[in-house]
Amino acid sequence: MESLEKIQKSISEEFDIFDTWMEKYEYIIDLGKKLKDFPEDQMIDDNKVHGCQSSVWFVTSMEDGLFRCKATSDSAIVAGLIALLLRIYDNQIPSEIVTAEPKFIFMIGLNEHLSPTRNNGLNLMIERIKKDASLMI
Repeated sequence: MESLEKIQKSISEEFDIFDTWMEKYEYIIDLGKKLKDFPEDQMIDDNKVHGCQSSVWFVTSMEDGLFRCKATSDSAIVAGLIALLLRIYDNQIPSEIVTAEPKFIFMIGLNEHLSPTRNNGLNLMIERIKKDASLMI
């Protein structure tokens, strides 16, 4: 299992190959298209991340002591952000998730290139992941 720190560094290095933010946005959208199918019967209010501009659903569980997460969104860019979050946090130790800082946001410049509402949504998704992980400790 790769550490959260190492995964975030790897993501940062991937984004370094792009010259423009348009290319980075396209890459994020492509990542979202590769999300695993999310069951429609799981698209319920209890699984919704409230406060996001787009509709976002998260389902988390614990398997073999590791945090597991499935998620989706009706927005292409948000689905891509979800793909990044799942890459970092899925299949990790819950206590490490709770204490890990989402440095990748600053490493790749998302904090400066997402709209305020998208930044808020990203933070809400991270809060949801950390909250759910904390309940598994």
